[in-house]
Amino acid sequence: MARWEPQRRDVIESVADEVLHNYAHGRVIVAIDGVDGAGTTDFATDLVEVLKKRGHSAFHASVDDFHAPRSRRYAQGEESGAGRYNDSYDYSVLRRVLVDPFRMGGSTGFVAAHFDWRRDQPIQPKWLTAPEDAILVLDGVFLQRPELRGLWNYSVWLDVPSKDAWARLVAADPLSYDDTAWARSKAGQKLYLKDVKARELASAIIDNTDPEHPRRVFADSC
Repeated sequence: MARWEPQRRDVIESVADEVLHNYAHGRVIVAIDGVDGAGTTDFATDLVEVLKKRGHSAFHASVDDFHAPRSRRYAQGEESGAGRYNDSYDYSVLRRVLVDPFRMGGSTGFVAAHFDWRRDQPIQPKWLTAPEDAILVLDGVFLQRPELRGLWNYSVWLDVPSKDAWARLVAADPLSYDDTAWARSKAGQKLYLKDVKARELASAIIDNTDPEHPRRVFADSC
């Protein structure tokens, strides 16, 4: 007998069900966390699409659009795990222009992208507004780190072996993701997972090793 495998759409629909059941009104922020290459951006994009099709006001942002300038990111060296974990992103800007104003509601504007890491320059800000009931889905790495913990109403950890996840990045953009970047990423993730029990803190754990057939994993079976 063939083994049944959940379809991607079904798993994302179930996450949407859970978010909407628990947070039907007000401003809600959902975090999609995982290692580099785990598929957080695609998962977040699809979740936003499902929420919008259900008639909800939903927005997508990525922590990759809140990188710090290259001079700051690599101040500790190109292979530094500490640099990757501590210096990659500008969390003060993330909070100031996106998270905090989004939570304030009303007519307060917020910005979903701040910095282009490839061009190493700021992005012209595009100010957005949302209705009283709205959902922001933020994807990226390190989203349960201490200074961000508590900002999310709901969070997902995408579980993917780091080597498999990195191979996806290399296949998609081999010029940007070389051996030096891999060493930096692996060391940074090691620091993060030592500092934070990201899987245990997540509202939902999704095994995303096969992106077309992700699978919900429950903490007591990990």
